[in-house]
Amino acid sequence: MSRNQQRPSHRFLAQCCVCVAAVLLALAARPTNAAETGKGRQIDLSDDVRDNCLQVLRDGIRADDFWPAIHAAEGLTLGGYGDEVKEFLAPKLPDETDDQRRCGFARELVRAGDRGAASVMLGILAGDDPHGHVHAAESLYKVGEIGDGGAMRAAMKQTENPTLRLMAAAALARCGSDRALPVVRAALDSADEEIRRIAAWVLGRVGDASDIARLTAQLPLAKKPLTVAFVHHSLASLGDAEGLAQLAKNLDSDDPGIRTMAATFAGDARATWVAPKLIEQLDDDNFDARIRAAQTLLFLDRPAPPDRDQQVSYLVFEATKQNPRCTEGSTVELADGSLLFAITEFQDSGSDFAKARIVARTTRDGGRTWTAPRVLQENVGGMNVMSVTLRRLGPPGRWDAPIGMFYLVKNGFDSLDVHLRISRDEAQTFGEPIKVTGQPGYHVMNNDRVTRLSSGRLLAPVAYTEDVRKVNHFVSYCYISDDEGATWRPGKQHVDQPRRGAMEPEVIELGDGRVMMIVRTQMGYIAASHSTDGGDTWDEPIPLDVKAPEAPATLRRIPATGDLLLIWNHTYSEGAGHGGQRTPLTAAASSDEGKTWRHVRDLETRTDRTYSYTSLAFVGSRAVLSYYEREAKSGWISARFRSVPVRWFYGQDSGR
Repeated sequence: MSRNQQRPSHRFLAQCCVCVAAVLLALAARPTNAAETGKGRQIDLSDDVRDNCLQVLRDGIRADDFWPAIHAAEGLTLGGYGDEVKEFLAPKLPDETDDQRRCGFARELVRAGDRGAASVMLGILAGDDPHGHVHAAESLYKVGEIGDGGAMRAAMKQTENPTLRLMAAAALARCGSDRALPVVRAALDSADEEIRRIAAWVLGRVGDASDIARLTAQLPLAKKPLTVAFVHHSLASLGDAEGLAQLAKNLDSDDPGIRTMAATFAGDARATWVAPKLIEQLDDDNFDARIRAAQTLLFLDRPAPPDRDQQVSYLVFEATKQNPRCTEGSTVELADGSLLFAITEFQDSGSDFAKARIVARTTRDGGRTWTAPRVLQENVGGMNVMSVTLRRLGPPGRWDAPIGMFYLVKNGFDSLDVHLRISRDEAQTFGEPIKVTGQPGYHVMNNDRVTRLSSGRLLAPVAYTEDVRKVNHFVSYCYISDDEGATWRPGKQHVDQPRRGAMEPEVIELGDGRVMMIVRTQMGYIAASHSTDGGDTWDEPIPLDVKAPEAPATLRRIPATGDLLLIWNHTYSEGAGHGGQRTPLTAAASSDEGKTWRHVRDLETRTDRTYSYTSLAFVGSRAVLSYYEREAKSGWISARFRSVPVRWFYGQDSGR
């Protein structure tokens, strides 16, 4: 059957579509902008067409031709049938021995919601056998996964394999790297047309309007019709009118590869107006062309994905008279891609010594909607439990690693201890408590603080005093576990500072293997100390090159760039209480392991609010934060969730 002939099941539908198609195809003749093409809208498939799409994809996923079958799996997931994909592919991955095919299985399992399969691709990328390196980088790019970014940054840095370098840059650019996108753009100048084609393909997905001129300049240089088509299709994805017109024409190409790619890119371009042509393509005589048409039709039948640069910000736990303080949160990504956000819910009072427990909510759409709260940890303290930290206890990318929930149990002014409970079922249940701090006294560990070193060692940084009423001076050190949290011991040395001392420590591993601890002080700055033995002993603290009040700071490494990201209150007023108000809430990045800070940007600036006790994690291309938001008038404190594109942190400096 030729691609222009209709199967009997489509004839009636095609007749019904004549009037609509005439209008829509008229638009295809000369689109002038994205709005006129209907980009971003949603089509409404009939039941017959939807059923036909599903039949094409269900037949496709079971076919012997491996890569089209994998494309069919992608189409089912994009159409909302990820559970079906997981059920079919999961049993196949363990028996596959070829790294390239393993990447295909793993990426579609990740796309379908099984984040655990990302460890397969990350392992192949970091492995010694080069057979699957490019496929691993490409597959990770397609699903927006880079683990801790180390292997991907190394792949971009190497020059022996240009294709691997380009695909690694694509993955890092998708996850927000300000250094990777220039590598992709530079690849357009390659003497190798295949490299230029891949670069054009990537820019259609991770580039912006400034890339339209770059891509247009490639058209006279391309020698192969497929390269020309890829450039036009990427232009279409970026909203270029000529690219959109050419994409529509390419759906009628005599080259099945070009028809297939046009159908694929019609989804990226959100080109809803070519739906009639895609319906015709369900009868294409090329297997992959049929699959891609079905995929895009189902994708366009669903709401458009949120804009990649959109920020998400909600008060997820709002203070009430009964619960006037909801603070000290932590977020962890679960293996199904959802986020679990836990906080301390205080009862009847906002005091540090009021009754409190740990509660959590879950989001499956990046923070836009949330489940009802559930209790993760009831109050078992004489006063309260508070300051939760949620952490995977295994290496980055190991989604099968258990989740640790750390929290404080407060029994008195001279009794505050860190406890750990471990979940092996994705935070549905938690095991019996393990006491982290074994010595008497008052041990403060802030929310979202525990760090796992590359050696596997866990560091729980605490600020200690014997009795917070009698000795209001703190020293900071780490409790250490070398057996995944089963047992703990105190470090050999502490860090101190003048006045109230070294408070609310945070630790991070540096590129040279040292550990850096930062602490809250009363000196107008954040102090930093370094350890060369994994957090046991520390050198003399020095000021970090930023001003700060007496307030905690959060420090993490950005996977996509390798930079350090600092979140803190960028202000100081000598003599004021706590050194000044905890506003603004500011971010800055360091590319020299904390010596200097740039890209200083304010996250929050209202002066009738204060912001503090942040948490920070990275999920794909986004930084996921939480922090408390205190109203000056009422004194109530709510917990805000905020998701920010990584690339936002590299925008214009605020000049502060």
